[in-house]
Amino acid sequence: MTPRITFIATACLLAGSAAFAQMPPPAGPTRGPLPAPPLGATAPIPPTPPTAPQAFEAGTVTTGRVQQWLLNPDGEADGLLLADGTQVAFPPHLSAAVMRLLKPGDTVQVSGWRAPDVPVVRMQSLSANGGSVTDQPPAPGMAPPAPREPGAINAMSASGRIERLLYTDRGDVRGVVLADKTIVRFPPHVGAAYGAQLQPGAPLHARGWGTRGAQGTALEATGLGATADTVREVFGGPGLMPATGGPAGPGGPRGPRGGRGAGPTPPAALMAPPAPMPVS
Repeated sequence: MTPRITFIATACLLAGSAAFAQMPPPAGPTRGPLPAPPLGATAPIPPTPPTAPQAFEAGTVTTGRVQQWLLNPDGEADGLLLADGTQVAFPPHLSAAVMRLLKPGDTVQVSGWRAPDVPVVRMQSLSANGGSVTDQPPAPGMAPPAPREPGAINAMSASGRIERLLYTDRGDVRGVVLADKTIVRFPPHVGAAYGAQLQPGAPLHARGWGTRGAQGTALEATGLGATADTVREVFGGPGLMPATGGPAGPGGPRGPRGGRGAGPTPPAALMAPPAPMPVS
């Protein structure tokens, strides 16, 4: 190859390379989901964007007359029901301090947080009768609360008309107050499943485990129904056969066939104990 031919070939090669470098990349989708990796691939999958948290109105101040303690099944106060229907929520470790400060019938001022359109104020502080209680984290080194005494929670049942629904501070139904002021509690998913039946004025029969005391009655429901004959286990979901055994009416616990004296059926253990290993 002569030097002239070599020079021309080299010039053409350089010109082609420069033109290729200036070509734009092939057009593709501007946005869109990434394809799923093949089975066995280790490439991470982009996480699902989190849902926006519910906005709370900080600095809410509510004043009203205390109508009733809101008790948990342990007999501790973890809330107040005001005369206008507002529910005040606070942690149960403040129960003793709040009960020393006020009683039903007193006027209380509460500051805290509240979600829009939810009748629940999450207490930061409250004041009544010249005193106040503030929700603060435990001090370093503070001893945990004493364990509950054995037998403090008993098999119970309650019946009556629903007077009021109880809510979480996010607006989920988590219990009811009956006409006789008995408090029946259950997890929010149960409140959602039985929402059509849990309406003010509707009859309710509940059985579960809780306490009765001078400040009121509260139980955690394991079974719900319009009457004692239609009670169904709620932790298994609606639509099951009426439960047998367990807590019964005020006359005492009923046995599997409805007779008295057989005793309540406690909740089943989460896991069966392991079988003993054979001795070789």
